[in-house]
Amino acid sequence: MTTETELDAAQPDPTEAAEAAMDVPPELVAGSLREYLRGWAARVRGGQSGVLPVIAGLAVIIVVFQVISPNHIFLSAGNIVNLFQQSAVFMVLAMAVSFALLLGEIDLSVGYVGAVGGVIAVQLVQPTTTHWPWWAAIAAALLACALIGAAQGTLITRLGLPSFIVTLAGLLVFNGVMLILLLLGPFSGYPSLAGQGTNLWVLYQLMWGTIDPILSWILMFAIVAVLGAVIAIREASRRRSGLTAPPVSLTIIKIALMAAVGITVVGICNINRANSGTIAGVPWVVPIVLGILGLWTLLLEYTRYGRYVYAIGGNPEAARRAGIDLSGIRTIAFVLCGLTAGIGGLLYASYLGGMSNNVNGGQLVLYAVAAAVIGGTSLFGGRGRMMHGVLGGIVIGGIYNGLYLLGLDVKWQFIVTGFVLIVAVTIDAVSRRGAVSFRAIRS
Repeated sequence: MTTETELDAAQPDPTEAAEAAMDVPPELVAGSLREYLRGWAARVRGGQSGVLPVIAGLAVIIVVFQVISPNHIFLSAGNIVNLFQQSAVFMVLAMAVSFALLLGEIDLSVGYVGAVGGVIAVQLVQPTTTHWPWWAAIAAALLACALIGAAQGTLITRLGLPSFIVTLAGLLVFNGVMLILLLLGPFSGYPSLAGQGTNLWVLYQLMWGTIDPILSWILMFAIVAVLGAVIAIREASRRRSGLTAPPVSLTIIKIALMAAVGITVVGICNINRANSGTIAGVPWVVPIVLGILGLWTLLLEYTRYGRYVYAIGGNPEAARRAGIDLSGIRTIAFVLCGLTAGIGGLLYASYLGGMSNNVNGGQLVLYAVAAAVIGGTSLFGGRGRMMHGVLGGIVIGGIYNGLYLLGLDVKWQFIVTGFVLIVAVTIDAVSRRGAVSFRAIRS
């Protein structure tokens, strides 16, 4: 009589299958830049194209709109800064929904969860009612969004309800909650950030405030120096310990590229963008978005929690057998999803200068998912980075901005974005099949 242990032994171990399917990043096994490039090329041929498709798509968008935009203003300093401000909400919401996508789940409620956070913050700082300090209003808004994420995550992980249904219900519920909260203030559904007062001013400046040009340069060089030193010291320590580490030349290239991007961004933002007077300096929304990107990238790529997220998204059964707390990790992911959506809602409120019942959270969540997928995050779980949401958000923002410059209305934005999304999902599906075929050939 065959025992259960013998049956398990006769079947392939999903943990081993997951490990066999995992290609080691070339930067960890390459001894030189040439070996790294060969390893990277092999990964691309194997279907792991990374951010190449979205970078290529972004380049096409830039070239096309620069050529056809009136007076070729798409790449002007003022329009580039405006494009980033328009894209900021898409980028933050894409990072929010990425926590669910990496697990192979979905969160359709982030648009209205973020809107609820925005309404809470705007209502609490109103000088004629609650008159909360701005920092307390922001904390209350983010806490509310995190609790919403925890509630939805608990329903999904503890009761086993489908995330699609739970968060679709959340989209409807929190649309209604947002409308109720709008009526609690003194403005009949249209609380504004206009008027006198430090608390109103701080929330408004999240999107529209700028950093002094000289201070922008100082902060940029300080950030590049600190990050460059951290990267160099960390990788040098790995080499001294006999652990795998990227080639020194690759480390130098990373730091140089980081400095080049920083100089370019600050240089563009410090150009006077006003038709009359002076508007110059890096908008505060830039370091806010980059700070969120850096924090969540560290969490996902350099902590045990992040490794567990990728493990669950890649193979939940293997992760369970390895002793990972699937319910706990998934619940925390939805908490982080709600928290990040709240930050997006604050930026959206700042961008609008207040909140109203015209917030289209359904459209926002569709753009968030589209941005994450266009950037390279897989809908099937286990593959993606926070940077993918940022890049995808810039792509969607670029489409919106370019079509607006051409005088085309929103229907064309929907059509073009939909086609771009189909292309991105097609690339994801084809690359996965290509990766499987490539591994089969190699084996």
